[in-house]
Amino acid sequence: MPVKIKICGIKTKEGLAAAAKGAAFIGFNFYRASPRYVYPEQAEQLSHLVPPSTKIVAVLVDADDASIETIFERFTPDYLQLHGKETPERAAGLKERFRCPIIRAFSIGEARDFDAAAPFEGIASHFLFDARPPPGALLPGGNAVNFDWKLLQGRSFARPWFLAGGLNARNLKEAVELSGAQLVDISSGVERAPGEKNPKMIEEVLRVLQ
Repeated sequence: MPVKIKICGIKTKEGLAAAAKGAAFIGFNFYRASPRYVYPEQAEQLSHLVPPSTKIVAVLVDADDASIETIFERFTPDYLQLHGKETPERAAGLKERFRCPIIRAFSIGEARDFDAAAPFEGIASHFLFDARPPPGALLPGGNAVNFDWKLLQGRSFARPWFLAGGLNARNLKEAVELSGAQLVDISSGVERAPGEKNPKMIEEVLRVLQ
């Protein structure tokens, strides 16, 4: 089965055009503290350029209902990605209210961190395993760091899962081989600077697993 790639934190038409050449998922980041933040109006305009076969993910960090409503007033994402401290109850409520599948992200630094996924098994359609933010980091993800991919060896989960955290064209193949990932999420690994996607780097990473 070919590995599917999510390019997250898209903000420009140029970045989107590059990602559309092979990404299965496109992520729009609605966390205001992130350098990858996009206004709902921007995301709406970009959403019109996303190929029908590519799924749109709205990335949220402890967002309130009003903020999410603003997104849905502009366009309808295919998934809501929860990358904050959202509880299973909060995730279930958002899933029901917005009739949208949930991707639940988890910060991984050691084996026991995977235990946090179990309460979301009946709620999330996908899990996403990202590296635990380094000390002093301001963002819950997109910090250009990875965790020990071997921690995923021999593990099985009730939901499909994305591997995230510091992935780029140089380490992607190794990461997939060591972890067994069938879905990968890439953001900082295709940027010339935080929040600034490099179309050539996006195209390069899409070619790695072809």
